[in-house]
Amino acid sequence: RNQNRLFKVLSDVMSRPSGAVVEVLKSDYLTQGPVIESFERAFAEYVGADFAVAVSNGTAALHLCAMALGLKPGQKVITTPVTFAATANCIRYCGGEVVFADIDPETYLLDLQKVRSLLEAAPKGSYAGLIPVDFAGRAVDMEQWRTLADEFGLWIIEDSCHAPGGFFMDSSGSRQSCGNGEFADCAIFSFHPVKHIAAGEGGMITTNDPEVYARLSMLRTHGITRDVYLLQNTSNVAWGHEDCDRTGYPGWYMEMQALGYNYRLTDFQAALGLSQLGRADDGLKRRREIAAAYAAAFKGLPGLMDRNIEARGAADANGHAHHLYVVEADNRAALYEHLREHGVYAQIHYFPTHLMPYYRQFGWSPGDIPLAEAYYSKCISLPMYPCLDDVQLTRVITCISQFCNEGH
Repeated sequence: RNQNRLFKVLSDVMSRPSGAVVEVLKSDYLTQGPVIESFERAFAEYVGADFAVAVSNGTAALHLCAMALGLKPGQKVITTPVTFAATANCIRYCGGEVVFADIDPETYLLDLQKVRSLLEAAPKGSYAGLIPVDFAGRAVDMEQWRTLADEFGLWIIEDSCHAPGGFFMDSSGSRQSCGNGEFADCAIFSFHPVKHIAAGEGGMITTNDPEVYARLSMLRTHGITRDVYLLQNTSNVAWGHEDCDRTGYPGWYMEMQALGYNYRLTDFQAALGLSQLGRADDGLKRRREIAAAYAAAFKGLPGLMDRNIEARGAADANGHAHHLYVVEADNRAALYEHLREHGVYAQIHYFPTHLMPYYRQFGWSPGDIPLAEAYYSKCISLPMYPCLDDVQLTRVITCISQFCNEGH
């Protein structure tokens, strides 16, 4: 299904006489060209951040953030178990220790008070950072997390893969967009085919810190820089002659200054991302229309709990980006099969990361994160994407309503 959706996106873009992808394919650059920078500037403007760094995927974005923020082997980082595994894995890539904390059962977001309890119970300096997730598209209140992080000397990576276009209202009543860099040190986004902005694959990091931006830019390209203001060898060495008296660096010269990775995005992916970014607001509007229809239809249905709209009031409901529409079903397995039998393909997001076999080797066991585990026992994600038409939407609603009203 992901391939079909990507095919539709590609067909739409490339069917235009001056399709963005076709233009790149005809240009001098397929990678490391000017479209990358154009996409970065446009995306930074879209979320309201100072800087954006395009990378090969969301996982690469997480990894580079952890590296750029200086995560060292053995340091602890707190995150949620209700997320895709990559959120936690980036900590392990750097040799850090993942500490999972429980969720708020009303919002499904990482519970700030539970994280505070972990921090207060440990010696000062035990933890290096926090990775809250804008799960399903609901924006984390990053202002509150920034206050907590500053109190304990922590950095923050905001995992915004589900929430481009999402926002929350801060204590002054101002709208704060997900990934705008106002409170988090870095934020990350994904351009996987199922995401709001699809580029086949790809990711983006946003930040307001120029030093972090410089590190990210270097680390995504093997740790190599051509920036003359950052070069460390003397110009004589750069020319290849220790006794050369020329000044300045030759045009070919570059330096590897850190152990980085090849995490670059291609120009044709960036072109596709730019095209999708231009329609992001329309897609977000349709997602919110679908969410409103679901919320109206499911209110009061027996055996079904819908926390999407009323969890934190109207302001936060309006800021929900609705990457997923998750409900809780008393008989989740039967509902899942019932939907499949009627051609409706729901998903389960997510099996708690701390119970994955890889993480259980570190001592995590069933019962350790009870609210996340209780959530998993009932959660089911319903169809949610902009090309879901009204006929299909009505079919989903009818199928679920019949199931619930028949007392399953």
